[in-house]
Amino acid sequence: MAEPTGKTSFVTRGLRLSPFGGRRPRPPSQITAIDIDGPTLRVVQATGKGSQTEIARVATARLELSPEADRSDATQMGKAVARALASIQLRPSSVVMGVPRAQVILRTLQLPVIPDVRELASMVHFQIGRDLPFRMEDAVVDFKVRRQIRVPAARPEASVPAGPSTGDKPAESAPTAKLEVLVAVLKREVVEYYFQVAEIAGLKLVALGLLAYANARCVDACRVADGAEAFALVSLRPDEVSIDVIAEQSLLFSRGASLRLFADAPASPTPDAQSLVRTDPIVDSSAEVTKGDGSGFSDAVTIEVVRSLHGFSGMEADNPVGKVVVTGATGFEEAVVTALARRLNRPCALLEPGTVLTLPPGGREHWTGCIAAIGLALGLGDPKGLPFDFLNPKRPAVAKDLGRIRILAGLAAAAAIFVFILSLRTFLLNQRTQTYQKAAQELSEAEKNRPLYKRMIQQSAVVEDWAKAEPNWLEHYAYLSAVLPPSEDLYITSFTVSGQGVIHMAVQARSGEVLAKLDKQLRGAGYDVKPLAITPGADRHGYEFRSTVDLSVTEKLRIDLGKIKAPARPSDDGSLDPVLRKGGQG
Repeated sequence: MAEPTGKTSFVTRGLRLSPFGGRRPRPPSQITAIDIDGPTLRVVQATGKGSQTEIARVATARLELSPEADRSDATQMGKAVARALASIQLRPSSVVMGVPRAQVILRTLQLPVIPDVRELASMVHFQIGRDLPFRMEDAVVDFKVRRQIRVPAARPEASVPAGPSTGDKPAESAPTAKLEVLVAVLKREVVEYYFQVAEIAGLKLVALGLLAYANARCVDACRVADGAEAFALVSLRPDEVSIDVIAEQSLLFSRGASLRLFADAPASPTPDAQSLVRTDPIVDSSAEVTKGDGSGFSDAVTIEVVRSLHGFSGMEADNPVGKVVVTGATGFEEAVVTALARRLNRPCALLEPGTVLTLPPGGREHWTGCIAAIGLALGLGDPKGLPFDFLNPKRPAVAKDLGRIRILAGLAAAAAIFVFILSLRTFLLNQRTQTYQKAAQELSEAEKNRPLYKRMIQQSAVVEDWAKAEPNWLEHYAYLSAVLPPSEDLYITSFTVSGQGVIHMAVQARSGEVLAKLDKQLRGAGYDVKPLAITPGADRHGYEFRSTVDLSVTEKLRIDLGKIKAPARPSDDGSLDPVLRKGGQG
């Protein structure tokens, strides 16, 4: 079951809870954890070196807020955080913050063994959604798998039929494997509050963890646990006391109580925080908790611890709490340890992180109060990251919408067909374009030869007319080529035939004797020759005389081209060379 997104508040324009993926966001090389502890801002900086995380700086700063300031106003709190960081000369780019126990609902579920985390997240959302006092749309859910357990199967005694008493016991069913899952639920508006505080302070919030698990991570680094034995961690804060039972690096029990150190101590900074869990206002009079010896406050804390241990013993009778560890920076920690030692029959001690952890010098007075911030920094630097991250929770897989999938598949198929048609159209257009370009190139080349083609067409028409005419003038042309003197003595410059059948020739001869012989040769060949008019006119080739010859075809002329022989062409004949022929026309 997917978690509905719901409407986004105006204060979270940049807030987007990231969907669950196969890889967690990579932590920054320098980790800065900040913890708003009442009127104090606690800051821890750590650097990652391989798989190890080392604490580089521990510092605290006073939050400059007036007594009447509204701590649930993210704008005022964000500006106070920015001023506090500036006072200690610190300007981190990204930070990790934690949510107090009193603002979180914790539930333990037993679920079937499911290897897929997204399917497990769907089951967690389905189960926890029925128990929430508010809508699932307003919740941010994250979870951690504690361990795999085996639960005895229920004996179906009612379904066993009555029969003769044989003394045989019914076969017991095999135990069922289950996953023990710790679920943490937080109102979405609380996540929005912390995101806006960081944004107004000029910081980028990269993770939002759970302070109870941050305490457990720091205590685990301090090696407080004795094997698998459970121990209780009592964390004192100005506006809250949290009691966490831890064993084998896992949070078995957690309880938060609203217990103010002073009557005018600031309330929980987030909106509607008290509506998320049950809180017990143990102390109503500030005079009772501000005694010089701290007995009133320590007695109130002792009562809360005893209540919590009794509640845990009813749940985990086989795993009793072996010892109690107290931490905090209220100034009453030693008094609380003394009171618990008198009340409880088990070891009680004050947590000293500096004796085990490698912490920077000069901040010893801040170590015990920065347990949660140290745990946040160490947890973010771990290979698996924070067990609870409300900014990047484990989210269920989005349910498949088959109708939407069909629509998208249809659209994809239509798009594929459209792309195919468009590609085919482009291919055919390219082919036609290439054909057009080739034809245009051929046409351009042919356009250059248009005069030659026209002349050839005209000449071809003339030749065809000659071939169809009677008499056949082409035969006369061939016949005259054989009858006329050789080209060394005479050549024809023009040859035409009139409509009356008279052949007109213009000739150029080397001498008058050649022209005189020409008349006799033509008459002997059967033509009727009009007397020649000889005109001197030399050309550039040495032919000195020109004349015009008019021939008429007589009836007795019979042409047999097979019986005549044309004179041989001279070796230097260039009449068929277009270039030489063009230059010789003069």
